Amino acid sequence: MRIERLRIRGLRCLTDIDLALNPAINLFIGDNGAGKTSVLEAVFLLSHASSFRSGAKDALLQRGANQLSVFAELRHSDDRMCRIGLGRGSARWEAKVDGENVALGQLVRQCAVVCFEPGSHALIAGPSEERRRYLDWGVFHVEHDFISCWRRYQRALKQRNSLLRSSTIVSDALFEPWESELAQTAERIDSFRRAYLDLLRPKLASSAAGLLPELGGLELRYRRGWAEDADLGRLLQEQRGRDVARGHTTVGPHRADWSIAFEHAPLREHLSRGQEKLTALGCMLAQAQLHADCCGEWPVVCLDDLASELDQAHQTAVVEQLIAAGAQVLLTGTEAPRALSAISTSMFHVEQGLVARLL
Repeated sequence: MRIERLRIRGLRCLTDIDLALNPAINLFIGDNGAGKTSVLEAVFLLSHASSFRSGAKDALLQRGANQLSVFAELRHSDDRMCRIGLGRGSARWEAKVDGENVALGQLVRQCAVVCFEPGSHALIAGPSEERRRYLDWGVFHVEHDFISCWRRYQRALKQRNSLLRSSTIVSDALFEPWESELAQTAERIDSFRRAYLDLLRPKLASSAAGLLPELGGLELRYRRGWAEDADLGRLLQEQRGRDVARGHTTVGPHRADWSIAFEHAPLREHLSRGQEKLTALGCMLAQAQLHADCCGEWPVVCLDDLASELDQAHQTAVVEQLIAAGAQVLLTGTEAPRALSAISTSMFHVEQGLVARLL
């Protein structure tokens, strides 16, 4: 998959940007704060309907603007064209595919983007929410029934949490249908996730071996969010009292997590910050490779501030791998990385929210 045309309006400092992109390497250079990362953020929004940056959604909207929009013309590996758009003028996102209003899930299924950026080490060192988001994005793109099952689970979870926080005494009969729904959908979510991780493990082991050979073999560990030998429906019933005291449901797939243990670094605390970044990069590359194997095309790959995040040897290794795979790459920097010195690249200069093509 590749983006042939990208239009951005009203996103952070980007007022009105219209770009024709190279099917291979696209480099955006400029000073810090010029808007380079916002270009990658726009592409990421089309794939996730959320930003890889932290902060409130309102921060996405350019100061003084009343709406933002991102539009792209995609070409898939089978030469099929697709036009997608995402806009927000109020509290809700609006999505379009080929001119038709669609649900966000339909938009996101059309466009796959993976990103490595300065905050990516949070995938390894940050809260479990980051790892669930990574896992579920991958599952979503290879298992079409996952999203409907996840929505059912979230609806039941919301209802049970509402009952837990009720100011009045709630009878057991009101809990039972929602707990039954949680238990049924949880088993399917867990099954989808396990199947995906089974496919991901060899990709991740190969990727990590190339980036961090000094750490030895890799083990990917998964915790589903409740005891392996427990029935979730019964467990929810038994823990109502504790959950009432806490005001939320404390077990289930919304509490799942996964972790990586290396032969010579069995605990996350054994990793340096640089090794955390390289591990996160390995996760990104492994997920992209698995997506290509399952869906028949590589996702678009975004690399933000590559030169400051990776040393020269790792920059070169990553770029060469992506070129060999035929992936479309968008990367940023204050100057052109040496890893691209011998590679044909489309170069754009970004300054004060304006983007001009140089090469």
